[in-house]
Amino acid sequence: MGILNKLFGNGISEAQQEQIESALKTVIEPTSQKDFLSLKAVSNMQLKKGVLQLELTLPFPCKSLWPALEQRLSHALTQLNDISSVSFAWHTKIVSHDVQKGATPLPGIKNIIAVASGKGGVGKSTTSVNLALALQQEGARVGILDADIYGPSLPTMLGIKDKPQSKDGKTMQPLIAYGLQVMSIGLLIEEDSPMIWRGPIVTQTLTQLLKETQWDDLDYLIIDLPPGTGDVQLTLAQQIPVTGAIIVTTPQQVALIDAKKGLKMFEKVEIPILGVIENMATHICSQCGHEEAIFGEHGGETLAKTYGVDFLGSLPLEKRIREEADRGEPTVTAEPTSAIAQKYRHIAHQVGAKIGVSKRNYGNLFPNIVIQKS
Repeated sequence: MGILNKLFGNGISEAQQEQIESALKTVIEPTSQKDFLSLKAVSNMQLKKGVLQLELTLPFPCKSLWPALEQRLSHALTQLNDISSVSFAWHTKIVSHDVQKGATPLPGIKNIIAVASGKGGVGKSTTSVNLALALQQEGARVGILDADIYGPSLPTMLGIKDKPQSKDGKTMQPLIAYGLQVMSIGLLIEEDSPMIWRGPIVTQTLTQLLKETQWDDLDYLIIDLPPGTGDVQLTLAQQIPVTGAIIVTTPQQVALIDAKKGLKMFEKVEIPILGVIENMATHICSQCGHEEAIFGEHGGETLAKTYGVDFLGSLPLEKRIREEADRGEPTVTAEPTSAIAQKYRHIAHQVGAKIGVSKRNYGNLFPNIVIQKS
């Protein structure tokens, strides 16, 4: 019998099963570059009067790709003699994946993605917000934590003015914006209050914000890190279970020099690098539409190749992205069908797929064993 023999039965013979499996092997999911059999995506299947009822479960969010995938699967399967048409039922099932040594997943969070930059001013927070929204729109439960204690920007970018509430007096409920669960020090202080804190207090605050927030069954938590490789980043690497890190840079050499330091830091603490995003790759004139690489060309792509990590894509320096973030309406939500939103969505597909096919973490599936003296 074939690989799927335990997943379906009614109306399907052994010969038909082998033919279906062969057809599924020919259809490659474009983001993961794996066929549907290798992805173990088929969760149920039945054949009735020439109609193949196919139930598919993918390990990463990609709702916008489902229609195109249906076309390709239908084309491959209806070439078989006994199948005249295919009906589809899609699901997304995201599980916890491996983190750095010595760390275990936190309650309510399956995977943590750190978004970092070696240098400030490269658009890391804007990228974090739009990436989180893209993952959410593609079918995942997503939260975002603003770890930039000195310069929190998420309340502005997501248009949040409310304060977090507590049900038990010990923990906080995250704020909800555009379907995202959100927490930031900026939600707890006045907008013009400076954070005059030393390093130990900053790292303690970050840990409290993360662990004392009642995150509700998140598939991904995006942590928007401050720039650099200081106390906050080291705390993250040593105390917080991180599934993977993303490096944001511009093509400019001064940004790339610092981005290399951030990349090497994550390598040293054995946190996987999910990839590099090149922001502000080109400037698009709002008057004439002319596109120019004012900060240099292909710097992020070259960085990725040099260190053997994925290049997730490039984003333009465009006025609309800044305007939309300033008014609390990020591009992926404000212009969901725009070319820029599609770029963020493509990056979200790659990040989700890279995590989805990585090694699973089973630590949160086993109960804690406590030995007590009787």
